[in-house]
Amino acid sequence: MYFAIWALIIGVLLTTIAVSGTLLSRLPVSTAMLYLLVGYGLGPDGLAFITPDPFAYSIVLERVAEVAVLISLFAVGLKLGLPLSNKGWRLPLRLATVSMVITIFLISAIGVFGLGLPWGASIILGAILAPTDPVLASDVQVLEANDRDRLRFSLTGEGGLNDGAAFPFVLLGLGLLGLHDLGTWGWRWIGVDVLWSISGGLLTGWFLGSLIGRLVVYLRSRHGESVGHDEFLALGLVALAYGVTVMVNANGFLAVLAAGLALQRVKERPEDSSALVARETGLQSRTANETLATNSEYASAFMRQQMQGFNDQLERVAELAVVLIIGAMLSYFRFDFRITWVVLLIFLVIRPVSVWLGLLKAPVLSDQHTLIAWFGIRGIGSIYYLMYAINHGLARPIADEIVAVTLSVVVVSIVVHGISVTPLMERYSARKAQHVRR
Repeated sequence: MYFAIWALIIGVLLTTIAVSGTLLSRLPVSTAMLYLLVGYGLGPDGLAFITPDPFAYSIVLERVAEVAVLISLFAVGLKLGLPLSNKGWRLPLRLATVSMVITIFLISAIGVFGLGLPWGASIILGAILAPTDPVLASDVQVLEANDRDRLRFSLTGEGGLNDGAAFPFVLLGLGLLGLHDLGTWGWRWIGVDVLWSISGGLLTGWFLGSLIGRLVVYLRSRHGESVGHDEFLALGLVALAYGVTVMVNANGFLAVLAAGLALQRVKERPEDSSALVARETGLQSRTANETLATNSEYASAFMRQQMQGFNDQLERVAELAVVLIIGAMLSYFRFDFRITWVVLLIFLVIRPVSVWLGLLKAPVLSDQHTLIAWFGIRGIGSIYYLMYAINHGLARPIADEIVAVTLSVVVVSIVVHGISVTPLMERYSARKAQHVRR
């Protein structure tokens, strides 16, 4: 009976989303808000079908959030088609470095002077809340690889890059609490956790994404082999890039992002005429998909399209699972005045200030600047880092405080950004179209 009840709940929820998806996209309501509400109803304060105590189930919650972030980062990499030499990359890089570091510092200061946390715990809190979320920010991301919109590209790139770039600061906070080896005068943290972790992750992911992408396209376009199973290819590349990178003590999140970026840039050379004629003779017996998959002109694009379509669907399922859990976790903490003003400061002061400083003198229009400052969406990446810190020995009194602040920020972000994203982005698109017509 218990399984049947769960089947009923999941069936109703998925069917509702499928039927009302178009309607929700026009309303100031996001699917994440619906998941959050349902999760709370299924949690201890409701039907008690889900009891995700963040301390009792921290390992499971860390893994679930980790998988969700990996799926999303790979999808982001596939969407960012702007050439790496293009100046458009400067904006997300500045947001993911300068703005992120400023955000961590300001939140850390609040943790020390406002919440009474030690510096180590405060830096962990800053690192947890600094990354913007690539999972919940899908409504403000680039629509396709050819999308050159500066606002969407900046927010998408920032969400992909800072989810990995924040990890060294989590380790720094743990080290200051005596829970991680920073080395003498911090040499290990700088050399291994920062320089090697970031560069090693990006290089490893790029190498594997480029290698596997080129191999598959070569086999398909030249020999008609390795056709199909693009879903397995997507999952396999994510797992391979992450596994290899973590084993060499580098940043697995950045590796998966880099693998997607590399795959996006795989192109096949036109094949020689004899090979083309040989394949054309068998064209009659192939399906349309097989024809595209093995055509030298379309093989790489078709592979990316298939992988991205599968990854987008998988990302939605991951979002559903994690946000349901977040909603159920609300029963394990209570809002208070201190948390309220911290949340307000993060969204109304820290995010705008960090974006302003990070994009100082950048070629950004005023409305784009305002929307970038507003859409600092927090979500699943923050949950992952929170669980990671708990699983690495964070003391319970400190962890209680950080859990309360983190969940508050994530929930407020889901609600306020979910309400505002549709009208604000529609207004932005209308202004942009009007400007183009002029």
